[in-house]
Amino acid sequence: MTEQQAYELIRHYDGFELRHYPDYVLVQVSAQGDFLRAGNLGFRPLIGYISGRNASSARIPMTAPVLQEPITENAHTVSFVLPDGTDIASVPVPTDAQVSTRAVPAHDVAARRFGGGWSEAKFEENGTALLEAVERAGLHPVGSLYFARFDPPWKPGFLKHSEALVAIGS
Repeated sequence: MTEQQAYELIRHYDGFELRHYPDYVLVQVSAQGDFLRAGNLGFRPLIGYISGRNASSARIPMTAPVLQEPITENAHTVSFVLPDGTDIASVPVPTDAQVSTRAVPAHDVAARRFGGGWSEAKFEENGTALLEAVERAGLHPVGSLYFARFDPPWKPGFLKHSEALVAIGS
């Protein structure tokens, strides 16, 4: 079974849950294109990295979710979360110039789960609903809205689980 990113549930709110994520490491790439195209283009070099196309030829287990953050309408950062307990100092150096690694410090996140197929409209709709619910709860988003995909593309849409997320400040 694919390892899922660890977090601690802080509290359920109407329309989302507040979570605490401990430190983790991302491997990421910037990809051009609309939401779905960028997600597909970003996936390929990342799967290559964890499949051993790195300076150590190390294979790294796939985890869920795959994260995607829109930067502009036609540019997105696509990221894999490396397995729990990964230390940035021990992460293999990417050999593909478009791939980078990044340590993410512990932080709190508001997350809204939703099901169904992947479409930019579905992600945007749930992202908007998340931000509205966070505002109603009196919490303060920090940074950009981003999205998490938990399932492989061949899984039927009605069985897919995705999330809209945003970091929360104190």
